[in-house]
Amino acid sequence: MKNFALIGAAGYIAPRHMHAIKDTGNHLAVAYDINDSVGIIDSISPESAFFTEFERFLDHAHQLKRIPTTALDYVSICTPNYLHHSQIAAGLRLGCDVICEKPLVPTPQLLNELALVEKETGQRVYNILQLRHHAAILKLRDKVAAAPKDTKFDVELTYITSRGKWYAESWKGDPRKSFGVATNIGVHFYDMLHFIFGNLQQNVVHYSGEAKAAGYLEYERARVRWFLSIDANDLPDEVKGKRPTYRNIDISGEQLEFSEGFTDLHTISYREILAGRGYGLDDARHCIETVNIIRTAKIVAPGADAHPYVKRLLA
Repeated sequence: MKNFALIGAAGYIAPRHMHAIKDTGNHLAVAYDINDSVGIIDSISPESAFFTEFERFLDHAHQLKRIPTTALDYVSICTPNYLHHSQIAAGLRLGCDVICEKPLVPTPQLLNELALVEKETGQRVYNILQLRHHAAILKLRDKVAAAPKDTKFDVELTYITSRGKWYAESWKGDPRKSFGVATNIGVHFYDMLHFIFGNLQQNVVHYSGEAKAAGYLEYERARVRWFLSIDANDLPDEVKGKRPTYRNIDISGEQLEFSEGFTDLHTISYREILAGRGYGLDDARHCIETVNIIRTAKIVAPGADAHPYVKRLLA
C-alpha cells in the first residue's frame, strides 16, 4: 500500500483522484487546498489529514518522511494549470513520484526544467492522459495502424462545452493561469490525435479568442480541422436547449462515439502508473509543444483547410 498526498482537493477533478487512490488499494494520507469545500473526503478517506496552507502541508509531509511506514510515496496534483510546475517540483523534492493533471506545464522549456528536477531527485513525473486508455480510442488507433501506410485520414474535431459567466471570473478565464481555451479544454484532444495519428507535421491557427479557437493540424496519418469553444451560441441547432456539450469527431465520414466510458479512466491511469507503465514527461511533450505553438502562432486567414464553424464566425 502506497501513501499519497493530494494537492487541489476541492477541485472538480479531485474526487476521481481520490477514488483512484482508494480503488487501487492505496492510502490518501494528506490533502491540501486553499478552499475547504472538501467534504467528499468523508466518504472516501475520512482519516486523511487536511490543510488549507501550503506551508503547513509541506511541514506535515516532511514529518511523515521520518517514519518509513508513513512517508509519502506519491503526490497527486489537480490544481489550476499555472501552479503545476512549482507544485510538481515541490513533490519531487519531497522524495515522491508525482501524478499530475494536464497540461503539465505551458511550454517545452518548463518541461525540460522538470526533467532536470527528476534527474536531481531520482523521482518521476506522470501525466494523466486518460484518453489513451479509452476503449474507443484504442480501437481507432488499431484501425489506423492496420490501414495502408500511405492512408491519410480526414478528421473534423468539434468540441463545444458551454460555460457560464463564472468561467470568466475563475482562474480558467485568466489566460495567465489557464493558458487560454485551446490549452485548457483542448490539450487532451491534441494528445489523443498524436496518440492515434502519429507525429505533427503542420500546425495552423485560423481563429483564437477568449471563448473559442480553431485551426488545422496535419499528422503523419491525418489532416485535422478543429474547433473548440466554451460558448453555448456555437452549439448546433439540434443540440441547443437539450444539452450543454457537443463532442463530435468525424474520421473520413465515420463518427467516433466516445461520450461514454470515462468513469474509470483515472483509476486505470493509476493502475498503469503503479505498475510502472505510466506516461511521463516525454509522452506529454508532443501535446505541450502543440498548445505552445497554438498560443503563440500568428492567425492565418482560413482557407479550404478551415473548420466549417470558422466561416460562421467570420460571416
